[in-house]
Amino acid sequence: MDERVKKVLSKLEAQCAKREYCTRDLREKALKALEGDADAAEQVLESLRSDSFVDDARYAAAFAREKSSLTGWGPIKIRFALKAKGISDADISAGLGEIDEERADERLAKLLAVKAKSLEGDPLSRFKLIKFALTRGYEYDAVEAAVKNLESKN
Repeated sequence: MDERVKKVLSKLEAQCAKREYCTRDLREKALKALEGDADAAEQVLESLRSDSFVDDARYAAAFAREKSSLTGWGPIKIRFALKAKGISDADISAGLGEIDEERADERLAKLLAVKAKSLEGDPLSRFKLIKFALTRGYEYDAVEAAVKNLESKN
């Protein structure tokens, strides 16, 4: 491994120590830093993998937990985002398994309650609530149940 590759590896290790990255993101960073040298970039990635700086399963779990609890995304939107990052289906499923379903349902109910307040008096409010939750990536059955629950409280 030449000095240029070692420098890029050291830089990426420092970045990985601060937060999780997926393989695709690190490959792009390595290719950019190494001016398109694919062989050297693969060397860097292999070193990062062997030293456990990058792990797509760990990334998928962290991503799913963060997007579910902090951003309020549903499992469908999380799955699509992880798929776009090149994460395997097995790692995505494992990552989605990290989501606390009870907390996700509570989060959906809170999101819908806030949105419902802004739609008071709107004849299409039910439709808009469902559409809102679906665009957040929640499954239709969960959305329908949450909307019915919200309507029964009002």
